[in-house]
Amino acid sequence: MTTAATAATATTSQADQPAQPTQSAARPAPQPRSAYRAFRPISTRWADNDVYGHVNNVVYYSWFDTAVNAHLIEHGVLDIHTGETIGLVIETQCNYFAPLAFPQTVEAGIRVARLGGSSVRYEVGLFAQGEPLCAAAGHFIHVYVDRATRRPVPVPEPLRAVLQALVVGG
Repeated sequence: MTTAATAATATTSQADQPAQPTQSAARPAPQPRSAYRAFRPISTRWADNDVYGHVNNVVYYSWFDTAVNAHLIEHGVLDIHTGETIGLVIETQCNYFAPLAFPQTVEAGIRVARLGGSSVRYEVGLFAQGEPLCAAAGHFIHVYVDRATRRPVPVPEPLRAVLQALVVGG
């Protein structure tokens, strides 16, 4: 076999092989309450449970949004109806460690892992009431934009001040 034929055979053989799984990062561990800067209670609803008897995974993302946005509204830095600046979610993720179910009360811990010029990475831990470790932990990233143009804008100073109180690390 010629060198070119050998190379072609090797290439074809490699292409015919199934892709090898990539090694993913180690699974994160549940975080303690002390890892979060603010908390708010969330009542579960009957409709949150799925056929498996626990809160369905899509509900957790709604709780992330609810916890963060309610915090910002209560601190007077988010006007969802007429504010000129709004946060658009560009990334979200969740890890599940233990089930939550109706009729439990969930306590959402909130922190800011990164506060940039026009974006913020919120991290939320969802705790069964009174439990020391979160049952789920996730994050989402908001890019702040002008409501009318949808173009990124700097995080407004009043909002930045509220977010700064939630920053952990660095």
